[in-house]
Amino acid sequence: MADSQSKEASGGVLTGLMSGIVGGGIKVVDLTMTLQPDVPTIVMPPEFGQSWPFRMEEISKYDHRGPFCYWNNLSCGEHTGTHFDAPIHWVSGKDLPENATDTIPVEKFLAHACVVDCSDAAANDPDYLLTIENIEEWEAAHGKIPARSWLLMRTDWSRKADPVAYMNMADDGAHTPGPHEDLIPWLIEERDVIGFGCEAVGTDAGQAQHFNIPYPCHYHMHGNNRFGLPALTNLDALPPQGAILITPPLKIRQGSGSPTRVLALVEQ
Repeated sequence: MADSQSKEASGGVLTGLMSGIVGGGIKVVDLTMTLQPDVPTIVMPPEFGQSWPFRMEEISKYDHRGPFCYWNNLSCGEHTGTHFDAPIHWVSGKDLPENATDTIPVEKFLAHACVVDCSDAAANDPDYLLTIENIEEWEAAHGKIPARSWLLMRTDWSRKADPVAYMNMADDGAHTPGPHEDLIPWLIEERDVIGFGCEAVGTDAGQAQHFNIPYPCHYHMHGNNRFGLPALTNLDALPPQGAILITPPLKIRQGSGSPTRVLALVEQ
């Protein structure tokens, strides 16, 4: 009897969810860049390896190569466009359990989102760093970050249509906004976030290679079995709290990440 009641309750919840999506009470927001040849790809210091750019080769398109179908071969790095960073991506997370795209428990690909609007600050300072104090001010207005939530840094950086402006490279590296080096350990220890997402090409600030711990977002997040979501778009369509993110990467054996179609469910 209890099992039957549980199934009925579960069915009611899922039916309500679909009714909300179909009826318009729940909006589905696409937070994903379109994959195309000029999609920005992260650039590492020249002494390190570099990711392939996105490439698409046509196999056939209803022609002599295949009269019935259109399809393509694709090639790119795992961390291309809007993508998911798994813990195994960084040396600090290489020995953790369930740390790759094929072993992360699938329930972790759905989580609540908190969106911090830094767009004005980032417009005035491309090297803007989100701090603990900024988050505490945000919480005073919007409530405490719930455990196992995504912390998303909205900068409107994804609106830069020119790839050169988006990357904003100089002789000393990229100049793009990101988290302060003290923020990420605090988010993990004090707020138990599931990961950090942003609109820039990587989850760390463009100048993060020069921080005391280089690339602290990668180091701390992945060293604590948490995740990253770089190159998001349309964060202005999300509320400060309450959206649900759907973030599954491709199930690549021992994958360090993959391009991802990130969706958000938002109550209207």
